[in-house]
Amino acid sequence: MLLWGSSFVAMKYAIGSLDPMVVVCARMVIASICFLPFLRSFSRLRPGRKQVLLLAAMGLCEPCLYFLFEAAALNLTSASQASLITTMLPLLVAVAAALFLGERLTRRIIIGLFVAATGAVWLSLAASVSAHAPHPVLGNFLEFMAMVTATGYIILLKKLSADLPPLFLTAAQSVIGAVFFLLILLVTGIHPPATIPVPALLSVLYLGTFVSVGAYGLYNFGVSRVEANKAAAFINLIPLWAVVLGVLVLGEQFTGWQFVAGLLIFTGVMITQQGKPDEEQS
Repeated sequence: MLLWGSSFVAMKYAIGSLDPMVVVCARMVIASICFLPFLRSFSRLRPGRKQVLLLAAMGLCEPCLYFLFEAAALNLTSASQASLITTMLPLLVAVAAALFLGERLTRRIIIGLFVAATGAVWLSLAASVSAHAPHPVLGNFLEFMAMVTATGYIILLKKLSADLPPLFLTAAQSVIGAVFFLLILLVTGIHPPATIPVPALLSVLYLGTFVSVGAYGLYNFGVSRVEANKAAAFINLIPLWAVVLGVLVLGEQFTGWQFVAGLLIFTGVMITQQGKPDEEQS
């Protein structure tokens, strides 16, 4: 979660000098290269037809659609605000896990989802236009759509992790993402600039290695060992790191009402974590 929290700041740095699609494509290609030493061990795996289809769907959800939404969002809203929208993900995963994985959904989770959603809407409406957030309402909505696609990714990941190792799943994500975004660059005709500033270059390298390989690899391993909704609960830590880094590194600012809205989001999330084991199912 520390690595993911830092990715908002790194992404903000990178898209300041590069087209978002170039940044995402480059990080996927870098991540794919990092997995080359494991090709021999991956070649021993024989996923079935159903697993291949699930792998394709997982990759489409994240990184493909997820990064399309998030890259667009970070062009319109601040890294700190976008990171707070991620607190909706554990609640979305809890609902999806109940529907598709048979995990438990209680009234408390539903109440928490409503409270957190209210806070997320308030956060967007309380946002002020700035150099870091030229269109915060639309940007925050696009970040929410990224959370919807991330929910699909986590559910599919949980299903696949029963038969396939986390390292292979992480590599598959990277390769699918690299191919997807290379095609987008070819179709749109977007090209990287002749000269790339050093901070942007370092940000892309950081995103490709520490985030696309490190953060996803660690998270995929975690999901393979615990329930999907329990693993997703740790995502609540992302805003703590992203807000601090956004303020310290990017000089972003929060209004008083936005702090209150953020607190409301955390309150909704905490409500979902306080249920008793024997609480009645909803």
